[in-house]
Amino acid sequence: MFGRCVLLLCSAVGCFQAEAAGRLAGTAGMTDAEGAAGGGITTWALIGGYDTREQVAGNSFFTTSSTQTYHLDVSGASVGLYDRVELSYARQHFGLGDVAPGQAINQDIFGAKVRVFGDAIADQDRALPQVALGVMYKHNLDYAGVPQAVGAQRASDYEPYVAATKVWIDGVSGRSVLLDATLRYTRANQFGILGFGGDHSDSRCLCWETSGAAFLSDHIVSGIEWRRKPNLLNAFQERAAYDGFVAWIPSRHLSFAAAYVDYGDIAGRTHQQGPYVSLKLDLN
Repeated sequence: MFGRCVLLLCSAVGCFQAEAAGRLAGTAGMTDAEGAAGGGITTWALIGGYDTREQVAGNSFFTTSSTQTYHLDVSGASVGLYDRVELSYARQHFGLGDVAPGQAINQDIFGAKVRVFGDAIADQDRALPQVALGVMYKHNLDYAGVPQAVGAQRASDYEPYVAATKVWIDGVSGRSVLLDATLRYTRANQFGILGFGGDHSDSRCLCWETSGAAFLSDHIVSGIEWRRKPNLLNAFQERAAYDGFVAWIPSRHLSFAAAYVDYGDIAGRTHQQGPYVSLKLDLN
């Protein structure tokens, strides 16, 4: 739940500077902690990688985040196909700290996203955002331990979503601005770290997530994001997650992000907050 958290927001708003070839710097977004192009805890309609409609491009990423109790490491990669389709993979390693000393929960996430219509960057003369449909397949590798013990009903699940992203290159005070809204159909407990479904309810629910970011300079972005989570377990009540971040995008090939995130309550430990850092390498 957590690495995502953060800032990956870094960029779709992007530096918006033309490079020799391909898309503009920053317009590939960052990679969220679930492997898709977007913010730290939100998934955007942007397609990851700097592929144009005639190109294929890929990227890899690593994020790490700590709270008072837990630690999350996430690594993965994605490929963008012709600025239309994105395929992604992420492995999450969630250390349980003093809740279960020496133990961790691992989760694999496979994602696919398709841009349906609109262009968040190019359509500056239109109000229409870029809209994408996507799905994530999440598999909790350690479901038989803590997730099942707290009431989760399954180890794996599919999670469809629709995302809408709009960028104004000449936005507030002349700064580039990005806004995103995503609707996710999910029954993931703590983003799947605690399994799927619960003893309170095994039904999916529609959960909103949103983010906003603005360029403070040509290469520095700052923003916030918020994500609602379902509340399916009798043992624990989940709260929405949110963060604030700053990102540095020195080139199309390298992005750094740092943030402070509030993950809400995790497995009975309240107000789990802490720093988050992320590195993304674009390989095209």
